[in-house]
Amino acid sequence: MCAMMLPQNLRVGDFMSTNVLTLRPDMDVLAAMRLLLSRRVSGAPVIDAFGTLVGMLTERDCLETLVISGYHDEREAGRVEEFMSRDVATVAADANVLSLAQRFITVAYRRYPVVEEGRLVGVISRRDVMRAIVAHG
Repeated sequence: MCAMMLPQNLRVGDFMSTNVLTLRPDMDVLAAMRLLLSRRVSGAPVIDAFGTLVGMLTERDCLETLVISGYHDEREAGRVEEFMSRDVATVAADANVLSLAQRFITVAYRRYPVVEEGRLVGVISRRDVMRAIVAHG
């Protein structure tokens, strides 16, 4: 096996996606699901009117919503804020990419919202981290 020497100065902010689908807490959750499906993403950050991250709506949250509304035979499932995950793990834009890669290895998350002073500035995925490491390895 060949060892790669990777630069230690790779920062999340240099590799994160900034054109990110975001949702609002007061949005209809079924409309949010349609957006996730049409954009082919498995989750999206939920932000308030000030751009502050308040949660994350994932496929898992959506499936739970569908099961609950289907079980109760409801036409309207509710608002995003009723089903989103509120305890969201985040990463800072100046975080080290290699440290984040190690974090991805130990958790099941596919992506992290990138925040500065509580405001969403982007999202970084496992694929973004892989691209960063391969491009600079």
